[in-house]
Amino acid sequence: MSKLSSELLDKAVDDILAFSAGQDITVNGETKNGKKRNFTETIEAQITLKNYDPVRDKRFSGTFKLPTVPRPKMKCCVLGNAAHCEQADRIGVDHMSVEDLKKLNKNKKLVKKLAKRYDFFLASDNMIKQIPRLLGPGLTKAGKFPTLLASGDDMQEKIDEVKSTIKFQMKKVMCLNVAVANVEMDKQHIIVNTQLAANFLVSLLKKQWQNIGVIYIKSTMGPAIQIYF
Repeated sequence: MSKLSSELLDKAVDDILAFSAGQDITVNGETKNGKKRNFTETIEAQITLKNYDPVRDKRFSGTFKLPTVPRPKMKCCVLGNAAHCEQADRIGVDHMSVEDLKKLNKNKKLVKKLAKRYDFFLASDNMIKQIPRLLGPGLTKAGKFPTLLASGDDMQEKIDEVKSTIKFQMKKVMCLNVAVANVEMDKQHIIVNTQLAANFLVSLLKKQWQNIGVIYIKSTMGPAIQIYF
């Protein structure tokens, strides 16, 4: 059961969309001058936990597929066998073969550069086991170890699935940030994605909503607007 106020969320999303369209909005009694940017702003949920001890309490981690892709512009690279490289070529996705990876020669700088260039990687099933041997730990360190692309998978579907998936992972801090939408999305889709993301995080917590302190949502360049107190 979601404890998010649909009224507050509705108003917050209206304000975020108005601000990103260049209109002025009022946040906590203060006027904020909106500005239209020349890129698509991401909408992020910022959540602070309470009654939670990151040292003593069990760490949690979970992934959830949102119904609408929050960051459609995420860049993917397929580390593929011949068939997958051919398929990637057809749908206009960057790809690298075993030979291409061998050329990097486990050079830390080059692997780091590769990890920086893309948001995520997919790898053919017969290649995923070879990645540590070919590239060393670079992709893992960057938190970008490839997602498995099985031979029967539809590549475009798999790419969209990764783009739609959000991850909550408890580290040593009490704040969690996750991209839930973007300002080009339909208002209702933004609301649904935000509600589902919050409900999923709550389901990972021991005391559920009692572990949630506050929730804000904000666009990349916009002010943070509180939707849960």
